[in-house]
Amino acid sequence: MITKQMTKSLGILFAFTILLSACNKNKFIRPGDTAEVAYNKAMKLFEDEDYVDAADAFDTVTRVARGSEYAENAQYYLAESYYRSEQFLLAASEFDRFVSYYPQSTQRQEVEYKAALCFFNISPRYRLDQTETRQAIERFQLYINRYPNSEYVPDAADKIDRLREKLARKDFEAGEFYYRTNRYEAATIYYTLTIDQYPETVWAERALIRQINAFIDYADNSVEERQVERYSKAIETYEKFIQLFPTSEYRAEAELLRDQAEKRLLELGGNSGIVQSDQG
Repeated sequence: MITKQMTKSLGILFAFTILLSACNKNKFIRPGDTAEVAYNKAMKLFEDEDYVDAADAFDTVTRVARGSEYAENAQYYLAESYYRSEQFLLAASEFDRFVSYYPQSTQRQEVEYKAALCFFNISPRYRLDQTETRQAIERFQLYINRYPNSEYVPDAADKIDRLREKLARKDFEAGEFYYRTNRYEAATIYYTLTIDQYPETVWAERALIRQINAFIDYADNSVEERQVERYSKAIETYEKFIQLFPTSEYRAEAELLRDQAEKRLLELGGNSGIVQSDQG
């Protein structure tokens, strides 16, 4: 049970907390502070690694110091404070604002790279929506195109590769889901997406093996008049696999699957060199 005394104590504590918070903010930047004083207070917070309060302080500086020598640096450190406190969407927005306000700045290359890093850092696990992953790839690629001699280009290229691996895995795992649930046609579609869009990834190599499997199982479960074309597609996929990955560790497995498809074709009296359209 809450007594009157407890209620009074809680009220005093709440009032003290509000007062303390106001005092803390007032000791940073106060009405009447010059742009220089306000900027120096914000920098002190940043140097003390108090990035949340630093962001608030630099936001104030960008408004009170607009047009002064401090405004550009304040905008940069506002974005950097958000970045270091891992508020990446806010950081990206402020980095973009920096480029918009100061397009001729000597810091522009770094700022554009940091904005791309923001989206890299919020790129989610492969199972989730990959909007941020694609945005990161677009930004890194634009950066490479715009600044081909930048010191950040090798890292940007590496991050693009890592992000593309994630996208490839998402499509591959979708194919695996449809394969496990015996929806072979849908599985082959997602394996094809993986192969065609991300041929440089390990997932493309795996997708080709799984696609051979899927076409064989698809044929096994088809009406007889559709089996020849689907076994033939399994063999076509094997040939594509050999062309793309001639030294693959999966080559022996691929050859066994090819032999299996060819045997089924012979049993059907089909011709593995003839592939009909896949309709129906």
